[in-house]
Amino acid sequence: MLEEIRIGSLGVIEASTLELGPGLTVITGETGAGKTMIVTALGLLLGGRADSGAVRSGARTARVEGVVHAASLPTFAAAVEDAGGEIEDDRVVLARNVSAEGRSRAFVGGATVPVSTLSSIAEPLVAVHGQSDQHRLLQARAQREALDRFGGGALAALTTTYADLHARLDATERELEDVVASARDRAREADLLRFGLGEIEAVDPEPGEDATLATEEARLGFADTLRNAAEQAREALSSEQGSPDALATTSAARGLLDGVREHDPEAGELADRLAEVTYLLSDVAADVASYASRVDTDPARLATVSERRAALTALTRKYGDTIDEVLAWAKQSSLRLLELDGTDDRILELQAQQQALRDELAEAAAALSTARTEAAGRLADAVTTELALLAMPHARLTIDVRQHEVPAPDGVTRGAPLRIGKRWLRFVASGIDEVELLLAANTGSEPRPLHKGASGGELSRVMLALEVALAGTSPVPTFVFDEVDAGVGGAAAVEIGRRLAQLARTAQVLVVTHLPQVAAYADRHVVVEKSSDGSVTSSGLTVLDDAQRVSELSRMMAGLADSDTALAHARELLEVAGPARALG
Repeated sequence: MLEEIRIGSLGVIEASTLELGPGLTVITGETGAGKTMIVTALGLLLGGRADSGAVRSGARTARVEGVVHAASLPTFAAAVEDAGGEIEDDRVVLARNVSAEGRSRAFVGGATVPVSTLSSIAEPLVAVHGQSDQHRLLQARAQREALDRFGGGALAALTTTYADLHARLDATERELEDVVASARDRAREADLLRFGLGEIEAVDPEPGEDATLATEEARLGFADTLRNAAEQAREALSSEQGSPDALATTSAARGLLDGVREHDPEAGELADRLAEVTYLLSDVAADVASYASRVDTDPARLATVSERRAALTALTRKYGDTIDEVLAWAKQSSLRLLELDGTDDRILELQAQQQALRDELAEAAAALSTARTEAAGRLADAVTTELALLAMPHARLTIDVRQHEVPAPDGVTRGAPLRIGKRWLRFVASGIDEVELLLAANTGSEPRPLHKGASGGELSRVMLALEVALAGTSPVPTFVFDEVDAGVGGAAAVEIGRRLAQLARTAQVLVVTHLPQVAAYADRHVVVEKSSDGSVTSSGLTVLDDAQRVSELSRMMAGLADSDTALAHARELLEVAGPARALG
C-alpha cells in the first residue's frame, strides 16, 4: 500500500507530505485550497500525462514521490527489480518530475525509467474514481475480470480450465499452420536430400578412401622415378657390379678394428658396433632390392585410381571437405529425410489433436459462459442494492454477458470460430463472452454503457457500489475517490461514508470530499489549508487530531468552525460513525 506521498511545487502546493496508512483517509478543505492536487499527484505517479501548467508559478520543476510498502506485493516487487530499481526495507520510492517546459522524468526505486514503465508498474496499485477519470472499471477487460473475481472459486476453476485448453489449442494450431505452410519447402528439401544421397550411394565411398587413393596415385604416377632411385640405392649399399659399396666399406672397417682388438678393448667395442651396422646394411639392402622389384608401371591401375579420385572429389565439392565428412552428411541427411517424409502423418496427427481440443474447448467455454451469466445476475443485484443506499434509488445496474456469433467457416483454421451447439462463436483467450456493465439511472430509461449512462457524480457512486460489492476480491490495494459524494446530502451522504468505511476494511481508501457525513467515517483526516502572503498563495497538508477534526467537521457543516451548535453536531456525527470505521 501507499505509505506516503510527497509533493513539491505542484499547483498551489509548495512542499507537503501526506502520510497514509491502512483504512480510510479523507482529504477536506475549502474550495480552491488544492485538494485536487492530491489526485493530480497520484495521476503523475501512475504515469499520467504531464501538464506543465501544473508546475507551481515561479518553480522550475514539480516533483511527486510515493513510498510504497511492497512486503505484500510480490508482483509489484518483481516488476521494480526487473526495471532496475531497488527495494529497501520492503519499501519502494516512485517519483515523477515535470519541468515548466513540459519535460517529464520518471523514477522507480531510484532507477530512471520511461514513463510507460512507471505506468505499467504503478497503475495496478491504485484505482482512481473521479468526476473526470474513471480508469479501471470502465475498461471491458476490467469489467470481465471483476465479474470473474466476484464468481469466486468455482468460476475461477472454470476460467483456468478454459485458459489451459485455449493455450494448448493455440499451440497446436500454430504448429499445424507452420507445417502446412512449409509443406512445399519441405518437399523441395526432401528432393534435394534424395538427390544428394543418390549421388553418394552411386559412388559408395569408404571411410578414408580419398586419402588412401591420393597416396596410391602419387606412387603410380612416379613409378619409374621410384624404381630407378631404389635400384641406385641398392647398388650403393650392395653393388652387383663389383663397385665400391657401403657394405664392403663397413666390412673392411670392421676387419681393421677387429685385428687390433687385443691391444685395446675400446677398439674391440667399435668393431662390434660395426658388425651390427654391417648386419643392418645387409637387411636394408635386401629390403631396398625387394622394394625396387615391386615398383612396376601400371597405366591401367593409374587410370582406375585417377577416375575413382575424380568421383570422390565430385562428392567432396558438394557435401564435405573429406570423404569422412561426406559420409557424416549422408547419415544426418538420411535422418532428416525420414523426418520430412513424415510430414503428412504429422499433419493428420495435428488435425486430430486440433479437433479434439476444439471439442473440449467448446464444452469448457459453454460452462464458463453459463457460470458468468449466473454470477452477472448476482453482482448486478448487489450493485443495484448498493446504489439505492447511495441516493440512486431508481438506478438499476445490469451486466450483459453476450457472445459474438459469426457465419460457419469454410474450414477449420487457426482462429476460426468455435462451434457451440448450433452456433459458431468468436472466442479469445478469456472465453466466448463479451462482458459489459450497463446502467439505467432512472425509472423507465434503457440500460446504457457506464460511460454513456451516468453523470460524473453518478458514475463515481456506481464505481463505489461496484468496489463495495467486489470488496475482498479486488487485486488493487488502494482506491481513490475524488468527490464521490457530488450532488448528495443527508442520509445518502451518511450511507456513502459507511460504504467507504466498509471498503476500507479490505483495502486502503483515499477520499476527497466536501461532506462531513463522509469525513466522519475516516480513520485519518487530512485538511488542505491555503495561505497567502499577499503575493503568493500556497497550500499545505495537516493531519488533524480529535479536537481539530471536530472543528473541521463543524466548518464543513455550518461554515463556522466555532459554532457551538455545529460543534455539537460534529461530535455527534463522529460518535455515530465510530463503530463503523474500518479501524474501529
